[in-house]
Amino acid sequence: MFRFPCYRHQSPVADDTAPAAAGGDPYRWLESVEGAESLAWVEAQNRRTLARFEDDDFHALVRGLREILDADDRIPFVVKRGAHYYNFWQDADHPRGLWRRTSWASYRQAEPEWEVLIDVDALNATEGENWVWHGANCLEPAEPDGPWERALVSLSRGGADADVTREFDLREKRWIGEEEGGFTRAEAKGGMSWIDRDTVFVYTDFGSDSLTTSGYPRCVKRWRRGEPMAAAETMFEAAPTELMAVAFHDATRGFERDFVHHALTFYEQRLIELTPAGDFTIDVPRSAQASVHRDWLLVHLRDDWTLDSPEMTYPSGALLAIDYAAFKRGGRDFTPLFVPDAHRSLEGFEWTRHYLVLDILEDVKHRLQVLTPGQGTDWSPRPIPGLPEAGAIGVSAIDDEESDDVFLTTTDYLTPTTLSTLDLARLEDAQGEMSPEAVKRAPRFFDAAGMQVTQRFATSADGTQIPYFLVLPAGVEGDVPTTPLPTLLYGYGGFEISLTPHYLAGAGRSWLARGGAYVVANIRGGGEYGPRWHRAALQGERHKAFEDFAAVAEDLVATGITVPARLGIRGGSNGGLLVGNMLTRYPDHFAAAVCEVPLLDMQRYHQLLAGASWMAEYGDPDSADWENFLKAYSPYHNLRDDRDYPAVLFTTSTRDDRVHPGHARKMMAKMHAAGGEVHYYENTEGGHGGAADNAQRARMGALAWRFLWEKLGGE
Repeated sequence: MFRFPCYRHQSPVADDTAPAAAGGDPYRWLESVEGAESLAWVEAQNRRTLARFEDDDFHALVRGLREILDADDRIPFVVKRGAHYYNFWQDADHPRGLWRRTSWASYRQAEPEWEVLIDVDALNATEGENWVWHGANCLEPAEPDGPWERALVSLSRGGADADVTREFDLREKRWIGEEEGGFTRAEAKGGMSWIDRDTVFVYTDFGSDSLTTSGYPRCVKRWRRGEPMAAAETMFEAAPTELMAVAFHDATRGFERDFVHHALTFYEQRLIELTPAGDFTIDVPRSAQASVHRDWLLVHLRDDWTLDSPEMTYPSGALLAIDYAAFKRGGRDFTPLFVPDAHRSLEGFEWTRHYLVLDILEDVKHRLQVLTPGQGTDWSPRPIPGLPEAGAIGVSAIDDEESDDVFLTTTDYLTPTTLSTLDLARLEDAQGEMSPEAVKRAPRFFDAAGMQVTQRFATSADGTQIPYFLVLPAGVEGDVPTTPLPTLLYGYGGFEISLTPHYLAGAGRSWLARGGAYVVANIRGGGEYGPRWHRAALQGERHKAFEDFAAVAEDLVATGITVPARLGIRGGSNGGLLVGNMLTRYPDHFAAAVCEVPLLDMQRYHQLLAGASWMAEYGDPDSADWENFLKAYSPYHNLRDDRDYPAVLFTTSTRDDRVHPGHARKMMAKMHAAGGEVHYYENTEGGHGGAADNAQRARMGALAWRFLWEKLGGE
């Protein structure tokens, strides 16, 4: 993102002389994802990059990352479906993975006995495909103790967002083909979900005019077994210019309901209940997120909401509850369950059979509260004891129909994850004296002795305090090294996504153990302080995210952690846009940058794949937004031939059908033509995640660490 010192070389780029496209963009031809010339260019760049970095150090990094990714003693996280606990698992022997299940008694053992349902590698060998697992939707039995018999399985070619859906028999462990009435959906962005054994909701590409301008399904249909999909009943249609529509069946016994989630834009949606009497639209602000569970409607606000009766204003970021039946009769007497302040925001919530658990961020530290619906004026929140004060804490209900048991995960940058269970009902009986019971512990993948984690705050250009986490390697006395450290700064800053601590298995082994420092910046645009933190860097205010990131970089230098010549940056997707702007705005702050699956051409992003869906985040290039602010933060348009930039590694995937690989391709070609040191690697599989299996993940990761250590490590 920043430069210093500058690295320049003049080796040619393949196909730089291809004819300029209309509009004056000489690299528009690289937007042809699978065009012969484009792929020849990609192959040439990949060969050049591997020839430059694929050495003994690279292979050692690959081996280290493979050991982590394929480790047999990783935690096999599970979801409960009836009497079984299901898991998807990838390792060296099963690179594309196994979908499998076990019993609870077996799961608690060090080496559970697994029943394999689907072997994706074997499926690929049989069908001559390159399927990547996208998940399974299991049909809940009609009777409480009935067997779980069917699943809708999603598979993607090469890891793209577009996938297929097939019906699978959980008892006989076989596919149910179309010839015997099985539900099957052809490759497209979309999906299917169960209504009952013989009926599904389907939202997909039905042909002409069935997708939105963002490329997502706009039609929801109810499809009955035995009839052709073309005969399925249309239940809802979104407008072509809106984002998408999907539907789902709430199978909670006694509360069975059907809903449509209608996304108008990325941050505006409606929740609509489909009833025999007609559609019921839940009338709350479109920017709010509404959800229904049993008796209750919850509304999580993104903007302030003022009601006339009763006269009340609820603030952005608040979580409100109301009896759903009363709401449908016109009631608006909400109960505020959470109200944010300058330090606290709501990260999420989880229902169990009798309780609601709030996941609260307090200066980017997780705090869990358990609420009892209807109890008191605020549902009587109380904390869960025995949890760490810092780090990340995750909570998920094990079976919200049958119990109040939850899975808890705890971790931080230097501490491997622990998976625990807790019965919230017993917690109430024990009056807060119970602690979670550890079930599984992840292995350590690097020696963290002597390493330290601190949270600091940098002051941005407008005076806002920006939190960041600093992870120092072993050997630093106090909190200031005797010599500047090679330091990697990571950020995202978009879509209200929070960056909270997680175990740095790969970075710990590949970076920290070698003496590098690792930094995560919680810049505006993210969700660390709720909707206000996100809105602060939305559209025309985007520059504040870049100023925040620069402020963290400057603080690292001012406090003696590093110097620009040893400071690198890394980010992917929206974080790739962040990296691109750091390059063009603050090239003197950094020496190296890794820019992954990025957005970089902000004049054409809305015309490339799913880009139109993000205009609520970035702005509309076809309006005055382009001249008013988008042009100023389009890295592709702000590169200058007369300026030196840091060394850059761009990575992307040919199969990324979310963020078009043309962004990275064109930026690479343009920077290279200007004489900068720039490297490029495009994986042929992987989708937006960049890799389809552990071998690919290890190679992509090793390439980044190899590049960064050469530029920053001084060895």
